[in-house]
Amino acid sequence: MSTLLTSLQTVGRPPLVAADKQSAVHCSSCEESAQPRSSNTRFTRWRGLVVPVAALLLWSLASRLELVNSALLVSPAQVFETGWELIASGQLWLNLRASLLRELTGFLIGTSGGLVLGGLLGLWPRFNRMVGSSFNTFKQISLFAWIPLISVWFGLGDVAKVVFLSLAALVPVVVNTTDGIRNTPLHLLEVARVYGYTRAQTIWHVVLPSAAPSIFTGLYLALVYSWLATIGAEYLLVAGRGVGNFLIEGSEHFRMDLVLFGMFTIGFVGWLMNASARALERALARRLGR
Repeated sequence: MSTLLTSLQTVGRPPLVAADKQSAVHCSSCEESAQPRSSNTRFTRWRGLVVPVAALLLWSLASRLELVNSALLVSPAQVFETGWELIASGQLWLNLRASLLRELTGFLIGTSGGLVLGGLLGLWPRFNRMVGSSFNTFKQISLFAWIPLISVWFGLGDVAKVVFLSLAALVPVVVNTTDGIRNTPLHLLEVARVYGYTRAQTIWHVVLPSAAPSIFTGLYLALVYSWLATIGAEYLLVAGRGVGNFLIEGSEHFRMDLVLFGMFTIGFVGWLMNASARALERALARRLGR
């Protein structure tokens, strides 16, 4: 009996050992596969810095070796010094606040009008037949082609700039709102009809939630376009404070450090707006369960 138990234990042991070895091999392979994945995740997180860091290194090298005329390409240290002076003196905050205030005002006016006009074009076929073709012609006109008229009608002050920014924010909101409403899936409208929804209930509970991603895309584009238009308006309609005045003053006095710092400020603020809009979009998507 003891011999039989011993033989059974001996016979039964190798599969267990083999299973342990297989599980050990499997676990080691899991560790090996997990390690590159984490390293790939870390690389993905920071790979967006490759181009800026490489550009900064090339810029520093070119200025140090004087490969380019120093009057045309100043060193990064000089740009940093100029930026620090503007920050310490408060000039950066005054000009940046003026630009952001214009941008926010024009964005709110343009998006409000765009949501109303886009909603009417998408929900009211008769209004679309009357106004749609005219709006399609209007949106083909270049934004900067309006500057001569705006400057004559509203002057060169903040009112003219806000009108210019409102036009920049209007078009993408109208287009995306109209498309989002028109592209509401037919089966959702059919379900609403079966449940006996009124027109107002269908719009509120079916059409608007379905069009929400497209509407938010229009708002995001309006935010980007209005910020770009802010700099264009400040450069072309030169009265008043603004970040665009850094570019004007730098070009007039041939100060490339001021021009480059102004460009860096414009790009950094635009990046912050883009990141904030994307974070808000993800938060709303989670809240709506999309």
